[in-house]
Amino acid sequence: MRAMPIVLMGLAVCLVLGEAQAQQPGRSRAVERAKKALAEPFVGITTDGRVRTGLFTRKKTGLSTLVVRQAAEAVLRGLSEAQRKRTLFPVDHSEWRDWANIHRFPRQGVSLAELGESQRQLVYALLSASLSARGYDTSRNIMRLNGHLAELVQNIKEYGEHLYWLTMMGEPSATEPWGWQIEGHHLAVNFFVLGDQVVMTPTFMGSEPVEALSGRYKGIAVLQVEQDLGLKLMTSLPPEQQRLAYSGERTGQAAMLAAMFSDNIIVPFKGVRASQLSPAHRAALLELVGRYVGMMPDDHAALKMVEVQMHLDETYFSWMGGTEANAAFYYRIHSPVILIEFDHQGPIALPGDRSVPTRRHIHTVVRTPNGNDYGRDLLRQHLLEAHRGQPHHVHPQSGQPHRHPHRH
Repeated sequence: MRAMPIVLMGLAVCLVLGEAQAQQPGRSRAVERAKKALAEPFVGITTDGRVRTGLFTRKKTGLSTLVVRQAAEAVLRGLSEAQRKRTLFPVDHSEWRDWANIHRFPRQGVSLAELGESQRQLVYALLSASLSARGYDTSRNIMRLNGHLAELVQNIKEYGEHLYWLTMMGEPSATEPWGWQIEGHHLAVNFFVLGDQVVMTPTFMGSEPVEALSGRYKGIAVLQVEQDLGLKLMTSLPPEQQRLAYSGERTGQAAMLAAMFSDNIIVPFKGVRASQLSPAHRAALLELVGRYVGMMPDDHAALKMVEVQMHLDETYFSWMGGTEANAAFYYRIHSPVILIEFDHQGPIALPGDRSVPTRRHIHTVVRTPNGNDYGRDLLRQHLLEAHRGQPHHVHPQSGQPHRHPHRH
């Protein structure tokens, strides 16, 4: 297959709405949010609107991404020509940013629900090759719980195990940048590859419910360790440090800041700083971070944790909500190189007061602040290096590649 050309990221977002889609207010509001967000050039999450430079560098890691590339190539071979055309985008296309964790949203790419079983297994093999065993199990269990939700509310049109969409940006390569994205209700994974470097953010994982108490998936549960370790860390801090971390009661529908269409938000540091913690509490904080980073393959996760540790003294832990055994709460871990949010949400699909957070509905998100979500800073460096000696390819003031509208 001929490689698709790299077209610098466009400002236009391709959102194809059918008549039935346009009639759903929730979907329409989300589409408007997407249009507004994607009309902004990508900057990245910052603490004050200014990107801190020099945090992420192109380098040889010595780690192999061969199995990921081979699994992606197998997926493409297994698709029909029409499916491949819908799945493939240029590596710097705005499709990266056009993900949503809600169930009502128009999506690009190929749906797992439309694939045959053999094709679907190739996609699962790509997830397995790209994620750690725990990352893969968590992702698949989120899908299964979405199927369980369809059974609970008897709505197979909006919920289901296979209502997730795959896209690839760029074509699998050992040397050129590329990546894949899978997204749907409560699951969005962005996996960028450049040589032997990997960036796996934004990653959104959540579920409602978080445990299946009946049905064919009875016993499956997700994100309970992340919940319990967060509460354990908060309650183990000395009273003065708990006061520093605490930022108020957990009320209302959502406390999370960095979910869909939030690529450029400003999030000031807040809470207790890791430099103030005891060695035991610093270790507990790193253990908690490791639960999220550990969704990546072990070797790449270890590299990311080294990066996290380098900035540990600049890492903040903040808390909102109660600390009782069954409390609903929100916490955030924030440093120059990682942003993690955990949030108990009010019920949406299940019965209950939406304004009252519950442990039956969890959202989590992991971001790379300062411009490297979607591997964008690494891609920028790659393009600058590739076009060295060709200054017309690079914006003379910002050093950023020109962005041209692109349609597909």
